[in-house]
Amino acid sequence: MKRMLLKIFCLFCLTGSTISLIAQKAPIFEMRGVWVATVVNIDWPAQKGMSVEAQKADFIRLLDMHQRNGMNAVFVQIRPAADAFYPSQYEPWSEYLNGKQGLPPTPYYDPLEFMIEETHKRGMEFHAWLNPYRAVFNIHNASISSSHITKIHPEWFVTYGNSKYFNPGLPEVRQFVTRVVKDIVTRYKADGIHMDDYFYPYRIAGKNFPDEKAYRQYGNGLSKDEWRRSNCDSIIHALYQTIRTANPYVKFGVSPFGVWRNKSQDPEGSNTKAGQTNYDDLYADILLWLKRGWIDYVAPQLYWEQGHKLADFDTLLAWWNTHTYGKDLYIGQAIYRAGSSAAWRNPNELPNEIKAIRSYTTTQGSIFFSSKNFENNPNGWSDSLRYDYYALPAIVPPMPWIDSTKPPAPIFAKSNGNVFRLHYSGKLPVKAFAIFALPENVDENMNYATLIKLFIADKEVVYERLASLVPANNRLFASVVSEHNVLSNWIELK
Repeated sequence: MKRMLLKIFCLFCLTGSTISLIAQKAPIFEMRGVWVATVVNIDWPAQKGMSVEAQKADFIRLLDMHQRNGMNAVFVQIRPAADAFYPSQYEPWSEYLNGKQGLPPTPYYDPLEFMIEETHKRGMEFHAWLNPYRAVFNIHNASISSSHITKIHPEWFVTYGNSKYFNPGLPEVRQFVTRVVKDIVTRYKADGIHMDDYFYPYRIAGKNFPDEKAYRQYGNGLSKDEWRRSNCDSIIHALYQTIRTANPYVKFGVSPFGVWRNKSQDPEGSNTKAGQTNYDDLYADILLWLKRGWIDYVAPQLYWEQGHKLADFDTLLAWWNTHTYGKDLYIGQAIYRAGSSAAWRNPNELPNEIKAIRSYTTTQGSIFFSSKNFENNPNGWSDSLRYDYYALPAIVPPMPWIDSTKPPAPIFAKSNGNVFRLHYSGKLPVKAFAIFALPENVDENMNYATLIKLFIADKEVVYERLASLVPANNRLFASVVSEHNVLSNWIELK
């Protein structure tokens, strides 16, 4: 049984007026995610070939930083180039982990299991990020082991630019990727499977993607563009079915390029002038996947600033909000662009984007690219999140089509003066106790409540409440949060 002795004078140090101000900007349910890229060691590990202890310490440091900043989810790249940050029967150990592809950690440990466990300890979600079709990041300097799939089945791959890719037009390729994903969701407690924007690769001027042979074999009368889109549709549908069958509680989402199509190409497109688009260049028909319910969320990468002449952030935000088809929408935000231009030297750019995102009831939060960019507090944005926009906690939005089961309410017991206990005795697994403040003389409605604390515990919380530090003119209520972010009914603490 987990127990925590929690001093409220450390927890409720915000004044009533401060809580009221922050509450206007902080939803109870909000995705606050960070992408953690492992390809070429962008975010983690800090460098390849680090000792096991250094790898672990580096990831814990990363998690603690994001927890302080108010984040509640990490999207960690566990398969950057047909390699693995976990023991796999299908793909070799990643070179970005131990310095040489195929080389296991010494002393041995399972990095994915470790990362999921540490993430869950902090009450955060772990989404396993896979690059679906990239097989070799750079053909000129990559470490390729004899067990890599490009060595076993070279006929599955094509070279385009400096990279080697699975050929999406081959049925055996789609079957292979599906087996990889099934293995992950079967063996690990990841909260989600996450695909990025690299389906067919971005076009290289003057070069055609070399899939003519597969098109002649499998085109079946479609135009090449239609056939390529069909190939992407097929893998997404297969992955959706595989995940739902293997573990129906695992979320499946995609983070596409920010523009589906320009209005000049399609009346349903956005009022943008992007040079490449998902539909026409990457062959990813995101809207079809949302309409069919094959993905649970979409996280478009809106990496342009507000007022951008070709792809304005606000224009795209509004467009995506009218094209979610009942699924969750998280906005990919570009903290990595801090300082890159006049617009991105403006300390108000990222906060204003968050305000715009929160103005839509059909947007459920943000994911930031990428982790390392928080370390130096660019434009003061880490502080803005920690002390303002994310100062109060938020619960990852529940997905009722995955799970809508409410856990039983907690049991409240007062004892020993100022010491209080919350118990949970239900059988449904839970991950946290949520404490809400509600102004007096206000209806007991969640819409008026402020989430002021999440206690990460599964059975019991013991804490000391000092009445003088409770937000002025507020009552306190408590709920429990299920493993899938569904709240129980609340009870008043009095």
